[in-house]
Amino acid sequence: MKKLILFLFAAICPLALQSLQAQDLRIEPLNWWVGMKNPKLQLLIHAKDLKGAEVIATKPGLKIVKVHTADSPNYLFVDCEISKNALAGSYPIDIKKGNKTLHHIDYKLDSRTPNSANRPSYSTKDVIYLITPDRFANGDPSNDAAPGFREPNPARNEMYGRHGGDLKGIIDRLAYIQDMGFTAIWNMPVMVNDQAKESYHGYAITDHYLIDPRFGTNAQYKELAEKAGQKGIKLIMDVVLNHCGDGHWWMKDFPFKDWINFDGKFVSTTHRRETVQDPHVSQFDAKMQTEGWFVPAMPDLNQKNPFMANYLIQNTIWWIEYAHLGGIRIDTYPYSEKHFEARWSDAVLAEYPNLNMVGEEWSSNPIITSYWQKGKVNRDGFKSSLPALMDFPLQNAVSEAMNENDQDWGKGLNKIYSVISNDLVYANPDNLVVFGDNHDMSRFYSQVKHDQALFRMGMTYLLTTRGIPQIFYGTEILMSNPKSNEHGEIRGDFYGGWPGDAKDAVTQRGFTADEKSAQDFFKKLLNWRKNNAVIHEGKLTHFGPENGVYVYFRHSAKGKVMVVMNKNANSKSLSMDHYAELIKAGAQLKDVLTGKKQTLGSTLEIPAKAALVFEVQ
Repeated sequence: MKKLILFLFAAICPLALQSLQAQDLRIEPLNWWVGMKNPKLQLLIHAKDLKGAEVIATKPGLKIVKVHTADSPNYLFVDCEISKNALAGSYPIDIKKGNKTLHHIDYKLDSRTPNSANRPSYSTKDVIYLITPDRFANGDPSNDAAPGFREPNPARNEMYGRHGGDLKGIIDRLAYIQDMGFTAIWNMPVMVNDQAKESYHGYAITDHYLIDPRFGTNAQYKELAEKAGQKGIKLIMDVVLNHCGDGHWWMKDFPFKDWINFDGKFVSTTHRRETVQDPHVSQFDAKMQTEGWFVPAMPDLNQKNPFMANYLIQNTIWWIEYAHLGGIRIDTYPYSEKHFEARWSDAVLAEYPNLNMVGEEWSSNPIITSYWQKGKVNRDGFKSSLPALMDFPLQNAVSEAMNENDQDWGKGLNKIYSVISNDLVYANPDNLVVFGDNHDMSRFYSQVKHDQALFRMGMTYLLTTRGIPQIFYGTEILMSNPKSNEHGEIRGDFYGGWPGDAKDAVTQRGFTADEKSAQDFFKKLLNWRKNNAVIHEGKLTHFGPENGVYVYFRHSAKGKVMVVMNKNANSKSLSMDHYAELIKAGAQLKDVLTGKKQTLGSTLEIPAKAALVFEVQ
């Protein structure tokens, strides 16, 4: 394992490897950059018996400001300051005790990519493609096994085993992703997860600075970002701030006694996310929510420790700069300490003011979700700096709307109307990520009980309403989980990602007529959306659903789009008088999916169980 880490590290910082080969030494961040807005840098140095050592920088440009000892004698935390005039290059650092040099480090400061601070990020112009890397495509079978890891061998026949998907598999399918019309990729985490079991999902990180070798290398992750960027696709990193894996290298030697919550011993979180906002909350409940662990294998990080906070902030900035990221998604957002999260957001946005970052707050209550968005005025005075949230309230409403009887009061399409009407609680409802499914819930096709008409209706809505759509890989080809709600089944293997697969999503080989039709539907709608400024920027105006029919418009000075959803088992004739404030008889309509044109009369016929999208010309 040690040789493997040294090999991976060499690909990133070859100058530092010479020192590491001769010494049992870890320094993080692995390197840094000149020209950052914040000139301060805190190095974590881990090696045997560092207590009482001096840290000396011998080259102008990198100044040692203060050296902090830890509870463990094997750590130093070193405050540095990088001069505004510092040039990219190697900066020698010596760690000494008396006249003896314990370690010599050639620390590297790199040049930033031009205009790095102002990089573009994902927005309402984009559609995000969520990928489980282990289950998408196996581009390099040679990295499937990882000798020395606690889960060393692939097991594609096991639901929770590693199946072999990797970064190369995603790179090989970038043309498919682009052709479909997706403009951003969100991968589940790909950093090292040296866990005893279920390491495939990536959320139990055991090394914050290295890509898991079963996925590839740091260089390949950067290659994915660069090649995606060449195709107009942004790469979004899934960041885990709340916890790590119990196989993390520091679990055998905590820097500080309070590095992990509850003294490093498992105490379960209550999952009472409302405690963060509850004006009547007990301190006991508040503590248990944010300091309790998810599961015994995921120790909860103590972000109140200032060195842990700095570590997590710098790690996020390091990956953004190193891999040219186009955005961030934050896992389990309400489980972290909220003042740390505000500081984390502020620090990241100070370096990258245009970067979009979306947090996971799994609540169907918009009041709870909206609490975390930047610009929201909260009763308790808390000010968040998080730009975006996952719109779980709308996801829940769309799923229920497709399955309920619209004749029942407040049910069916009325639920979508109600949730959208609650947008008043958000500081910026347009910057919510909308979705029908993700890696933690049943696939949307299964949610609607494999009804293709309802499936298309729900997807049409999510791709034309306000917000930034996210599609889970395979949703576009009707992947489902008919046998169970197990995550291992939900995160099924993408068709054609492995040699010998009976089906191939890229070529449609082996596809049923329904799968072909669904994929063609997505491709048509996504590519239309990609170039439609009205959907990106237009105001949303909706009319209260009546008798299983919901009508809404996206409109601006650049144009107008009308969407009609009819959930009934029979066609409906709509009187246009109802919608006269936005459209009148004589308007020219173009059906986005069929290309058919018509002149609007006093009524409009809508087929049974259909969602139609019209450009109003």
